[in-house]
Amino acid sequence: MRNPLTVAVVQPVWAGPDVLANAERHAQAIEESEARLLVFPELSLTGYDLDAQSLAVDDSRLQPITEACRSTGAVAPVGAPVRDPDGRECIATLAVTGEDTTPVYRKMHLHGPESDRFTPGAEPAVLTVDGWRPGLAICYDAAVPQHAADTAALGIDAYVASTIYGPGPASSARRDSHMRERAIAHGTWVVLATAAGSSGTFPQTSGGSGIWTPDGEPAAQADTGAGRTVAFTIRTPARSGTARPLPGGGPV
Repeated sequence: MRNPLTVAVVQPVWAGPDVLANAERHAQAIEESEARLLVFPELSLTGYDLDAQSLAVDDSRLQPITEACRSTGAVAPVGAPVRDPDGRECIATLAVTGEDTTPVYRKMHLHGPESDRFTPGAEPAVLTVDGWRPGLAICYDAAVPQHAADTAALGIDAYVASTIYGPGPASSARRDSHMRERAIAHGTWVVLATAAGSSGTFPQTSGGSGIWTPDGEPAAQADTGAGRTVAFTIRTPARSGTARPLPGGGPV
């Protein structure tokens, strides 16, 4: 039997287009958490700005996150635009550890003007952490049932989405419906890190990051405020776990 996995979802306060300042806020959330896996929203390092410069994995501004992961033993999927060696740019999830930074997933289902600049990713991906297999999604991916199906086919323990939803009750209801439906359809945990407050060209976003059980029930969920972090410890059997708020966290 695998050891429990403590997962935290983070709604960082966006520091504007300053990547270093955003990285420092990511690092603070990592250091304040006792989580092994900390998930951040789509384009968390730049904010949702489709003109933001792509980041290289050896960018010195990522060093605060690397150091925080090294000191805590955490793995942190963060969001940024990246440029691949062939020159194509993607909206990506970067897995940061205390050793290195790796682009582990590229958004497959682009939305609206994203396709004017970015190339869709070619295939679903899984990030292995302590024997657990979280499958990765970025924003509109999670609204496409086939994406979750293709990811689940890889053999996953959780469907982990880094997103941005707009403000308001309709957007929040759509957010929660997407997560609930993916959990029930595939009998898996769903983990959502979504932005709160402002992010790039979004003056306001929904918040409401959380973890859903394989039955589609919310196990832990933050409120709408930026700066919130909520953690949940997933255990086997699949529907067992413990929720807890972290410093600045919303309700659980």
